[in-house]
Amino acid sequence: MRSAFITVLVLSACLAAGAADTDPQEATAAIEKAHESTGHQLDVLAKKIDDVLWYERVGDVAVVEKARIYGPPRWKEENPTGKNAGNPLKFYTYLFTPRGFDGAGRLPLLVLPHGGVHGDFTTYYAHIVRELVTQGYIIVAPEYRGSTGYGRGMYEDIDYGGLEVEDALAARDWAVANHPRVDPGRVGILGWSHGGLITLFSLFNHPDSYACGFAGVPVSDLVQRMGYMTQDYRDLYEADYFIDASAEENLAEYKRRSPVWSVDKLTKPLLIHTNVHDEDVNYIEVEHLIQALTAAGKDFENEVSDVPGGHSFDRLDTPEAWGYRKKIYAFLARYLKPPKPEITLGITEEGRAAP
Repeated sequence: MRSAFITVLVLSACLAAGAADTDPQEATAAIEKAHESTGHQLDVLAKKIDDVLWYERVGDVAVVEKARIYGPPRWKEENPTGKNAGNPLKFYTYLFTPRGFDGAGRLPLLVLPHGGVHGDFTTYYAHIVRELVTQGYIIVAPEYRGSTGYGRGMYEDIDYGGLEVEDALAARDWAVANHPRVDPGRVGILGWSHGGLITLFSLFNHPDSYACGFAGVPVSDLVQRMGYMTQDYRDLYEADYFIDASAEENLAEYKRRSPVWSVDKLTKPLLIHTNVHDEDVNYIEVEHLIQALTAAGKDFENEVSDVPGGHSFDRLDTPEAWGYRKKIYAFLARYLKPPKPEITLGITEEGRAAP
């Protein structure tokens, strides 16, 4: 449906360009702009649909809410001296409060940042949210700057490896300050891929705010990553509204946004998972992180897997993935003490991941 709609717009733009005897380059630019604008509009629609699905997927085990909060000002201001320059950037965050723990007192909090260069927190994570809330965790999942589903402006506010980490902290602080059930002394963070990068930087830069963290298949070294990814991927970083330069042109900026260059800051418990068959965050990138932490004499835990599933190996609904998630949950429980750490993973007769 989306591709058909875009095709109609493209044909309309072509006809208009031809009728007006427009320069071919100008016509191409107009088509690309229409295509991009329509893409953002459809992403907003997809986000609204997914928001409804959250209630269906986890509403029986959690109270689902979505709040609008704010983080630091934009990294890049279109007009740095303009009237609204320097205002805090507003963004949404999901909040999942477990049902059935009324007599358990204060509950631990988990910050769960999503992955993707321009991703968002979708029901892809529904089974993981179910597994966590049934243990008694409150979850806050920030739709940090650069997330998809909120229009072009939010998309172009991206600050990968930068202020998005502060957005995650803002969501953490908001939940601690405003949720009456959160225990401020039992706050952890976990994420996969890009969310793993945010986990690493959160532990490195804000150790007093988190008791522990899990980083799954984490993006670790953007310099190395740019070397093995395609130009289409590199273009996301080289966009004029983001870094506006390649890693070769601005090596220092890419290093600044890479956790591997800040491993000396680790002071809190950390668990890392990676997979030698990862087709996205190649093992060599996470291996560099593990080597750097080891060389820095840091105390951390890690496991290198050799199982099917690639980048999603421990997030699938398979026996191997359930086994790895049990290890993740055991690690978190060691430091966060959820009221019901015992959990049975699998598929129920209704077809859902069992709590």
